[in-house]
Amino acid sequence: MNKSYVIPPLVLCALFGVYYFQFAEEQQITEAAKKKEVAAKIAEEKRKKDETEAKARADADERTRKREEETAKKDADRRAKWDAQGQEIADATKKYTAQAEASAKQVTDLEAQLVALRKQKEAAGREAFELVKRVELARIDKRNAELEIQRLHSMVAKRAAESSAAQPPPPPAVAKAP
Repeated sequence: MNKSYVIPPLVLCALFGVYYFQFAEEQQITEAAKKKEVAAKIAEEKRKKDETEAKARADADERTRKREEETAKKDADRRAKWDAQGQEIADATKKYTAQAEASAKQVTDLEAQLVALRKQKEAAGREAFELVKRVELARIDKRNAELEIQRLHSMVAKRAAESSAAQPPPPPAVAKAP
């Protein structure tokens, strides 16, 4: 067999092997560099993502803290307002209770005065009635007395008219002149 059939393919195969191993080495170096670059990008992205998440957590924590502070402030304001309104209502209740008690006492006093005034009115009405009754009785007595006087006068006049002593003597006769 001829050596020319085996040697050039072997030389070419060896050249190809050297070229292939150099290319593979370069390829490994570039792949390693790409991997490092990709790993660096991933690490950078992860770092940015972690920073963003940390900022987001910090912002969320800050917003939560502010919201809790606002809620606590609103609750405190609401509670203070509630307490103030409760105190205002309690004061108004005390005031109106005192007014109601004073009014009830005044009503009791006025009712007592009303009862006393009604008794006075009733007594004054009875007294006025008694006085009117007395006046009427006095008028009746006066009328009866006047009637009695008239009856006595007429009786005395009648007796006097009937009695001879009460009659005047006849008038003297007048002499006629010659």
